[in-house]
Amino acid sequence: MTEEDKATQVLQGRVKWFDPAKGFGFIVSDITNADILLHANVLRNFGQSSVADGAGVTVRIQTTPRGVQAVEVLAIEPPEGPVVPLGELAGELSVADLSVLPMEPARVKWFDKAKGFGFANAFGRAEDIFIHIEVLRVSGFADLMSGEAVALKVIEGRRGRMAVQVLSWERAIVAQAGEAG
Repeated sequence: MTEEDKATQVLQGRVKWFDPAKGFGFIVSDITNADILLHANVLRNFGQSSVADGAGVTVRIQTTPRGVQAVEVLAIEPPEGPVVPLGELAGELSVADLSVLPMEPARVKWFDKAKGFGFANAFGRAEDIFIHIEVLRVSGFADLMSGEAVALKVIEGRRGRMAVQVLSWERAIVAQAGEAG
């Protein structure tokens, strides 16, 4: 065990708030009364540029002279709440139906949090994929950056292809490796 391992501990908490523009946010946990600093670089090392308020997180923390801070994100779970509203497809797809959809590698074309939506391009396909902010939120994200690599679970809607789940590219690779092994 290294000195660093001795100085850190793993805990679970919830994102109090995270602001991608400021580059940081805070996590709260029942284990400590202090707010835990979550820096954007630590989140990026996990493969995400943002995280939704209320999302569950498992992090490795360290106490520094400036307070408690996350030094590694180990897992992110979407915030608790209602299932994704699928508009015209509501009620037609079950959670089991959604879980068997393949993950498609994609790059964010643009996403406007104020408008509540954006689009991505799947590798090897010409058509855009619509991403609604609620899908983003229940996937554990607060925002997406243009050019960001993601993996999407996609359905065909009346107006075209739409994402029903968003995963960070790194998390999708780990998930696929787990399914293959």
